[in-house]
Amino acid sequence: MPTTINRQIVRIEESLCNGCGLCVSPCAEGAIQIVDGKARVIREELCDGAGFCLGVCPTGALTIEVREAVPFDHDAAAPIIAEKQQNYIPQHCFNCGTSEDQRALLPVRQQGRSEWVCTRCLPALIHG
Repeated sequence: MPTTINRQIVRIEESLCNGCGLCVSPCAEGAIQIVDGKARVIREELCDGAGFCLGVCPTGALTIEVREAVPFDHDAAAPIIAEKQQNYIPQHCFNCGTSEDQRALLPVRQQGRSEWVCTRCLPALIHG
């Protein structure tokens, strides 16, 4: 059995998950898949705990927790990341339309929607 460490990892509250699958794509390492109509972390060693999946969940079913888990496996994740890059579709800022290829985007929840916002538009959202 692999050694476990205390680290950040995604937790999915099954009762809140509606199985929409929006969290699957942002997980570059392929740790999350839809199984029997619910999102699941299928391999803990593929979850880096970065939480890019959190911002797109419309029900708030995903959180980051610190607990014992196997260490993140960079070597196992590398071919999955490379494969996903072949089908890469850039996201766009909901406010100005800028692509993530042009400017960094951050996930944001607004009026119950999960969207992406660029770093230029974010201050206006924060400060009004």
